[in-house]
Amino acid sequence: MNNFDSLIPDWFKSFIEVGNDLIWSQYLIGLLLTAGIFFTISSKFVQLRWLPEMIRAVFEKPETLEDGKKGISPFQAFAISAGSRVGTGNIAGVATAIVLGGPGAVFWMWLIALIGAASAFIESTLAQVYKVPDKEGGFRGGPAYYITKGLNQKWLGIVFAILITVTFAFVFNTVQSNTIAESLKTQYNISPSVTGIILAALTAIIIFGGVRSIAKLSSYIVPVMALIYIGVVLVVLVINYDQIIPMLGTIVKSAFGLEQVTGGAVGAAILQGIKRGLFSNEAGMGSAPNAAATAAVAHPIKQGLIQSLGVFFDTMLVCTSTAIMILLYSGLKFGEDAPQGVAVTQSALNEHLGNAGGIFLTIAITLFAFSSLVGNYYYGQSNIEYLYNNKVVLFIFRCVVVFLVFAGAVVKTETVWSTADVFMGLMAIVNIISIIGLSNVAFAVMKDYQRQRKEGKKPVFRPENLEINLFGIECWGMKKNK
Repeated sequence: MNNFDSLIPDWFKSFIEVGNDLIWSQYLIGLLLTAGIFFTISSKFVQLRWLPEMIRAVFEKPETLEDGKKGISPFQAFAISAGSRVGTGNIAGVATAIVLGGPGAVFWMWLIALIGAASAFIESTLAQVYKVPDKEGGFRGGPAYYITKGLNQKWLGIVFAILITVTFAFVFNTVQSNTIAESLKTQYNISPSVTGIILAALTAIIIFGGVRSIAKLSSYIVPVMALIYIGVVLVVLVINYDQIIPMLGTIVKSAFGLEQVTGGAVGAAILQGIKRGLFSNEAGMGSAPNAAATAAVAHPIKQGLIQSLGVFFDTMLVCTSTAIMILLYSGLKFGEDAPQGVAVTQSALNEHLGNAGGIFLTIAITLFAFSSLVGNYYYGQSNIEYLYNNKVVLFIFRCVVVFLVFAGAVVKTETVWSTADVFMGLMAIVNIISIIGLSNVAFAVMKDYQRQRKEGKKPVFRPENLEINLFGIECWGMKKNK
């Protein structure tokens, strides 16, 4: 179990180490920030201006498809993407960011979420515009589809499809199952092998049931676990009410180096905040558009709004909840030699809630990670179908996913997190460049939505009414009930 790392070739470890240094430099960070600012200004701060519209759009009923069936509802599409966003990154990732980057990392996490919400709006709108019908009677889509159809760059679409399949269905899911197994072993001394078998069996039942079973599971798990998690934080805040203002002050001061708490200074805070913020909320990475494309809506902008809201949901609520509990922990230490990840959150909860803290965290990690696991699988499925839409290939892919869920529970490797960072960075580079190239399409669709709203109409997307000519669209000629 502990020797798994020795099976990984040295050349691969070196590749991952060099890749992390090259990708996670000022260039990628600059690209993410520049794109987010560009989309924010060009859309006139759509992520703030249309916040009430986002909330309303989440609870709309799904449109009726041409065959009379109901498509996946906006809320279910939101839940799929939230199920992938909300995972171990919200618990372990936030803790690591604070330990390595100091309290200031939280501020930069907020910032990347604020401007990243605009990137999420653009990418998910494009996913709806260029979605395609699937064999189950619904839709599928994402960056691989809008890169191929909108930019007419199929080779780049193939590259992205491979990157997201490896990153989410394989690497990230191994991390999720390993976290669940470690938590259950620590708290209840349950064998990782037993946990792995159970997780693999549950995953198989869900993923062989199709995307609708994934949507149904996520729509139940995600809201409940998030509300409970946030509720626990409120209890912690009430207990430590006198420390809230000083804590917020420390976050801001540390973000700009006004209060030195770690040797990494401002640079470490920025890197860790943006890196773990992106890992958690996925804004601009190109993952959430795969879920956004599945929704049956009358206008693409509605999913753009919903997925933008998902970024705030993940970072401003769930990640901030974790950060608050950790920063109020009296035993918190900083630096590379300090405890990191789940252990930090565990210690914080034990201090705030006593023995109940450990039990609660085990349950939270299990629910967060499992919902993330099935959401990650769907991203892989959508892109496998893009690469090679064949039942045998899809069956083999599902079997590999189930096996890796088991493997992730019974093996340990530090390389897996670094590998995830490399592929995550590569995904972000390809997707950000692509949505910048297609931003004129997204803004034209946005203007169409605004125009119809001002006219008092329920916005319905008809490509022929746009100010620009579009090609590569397959779904928007379908007749839908209004």
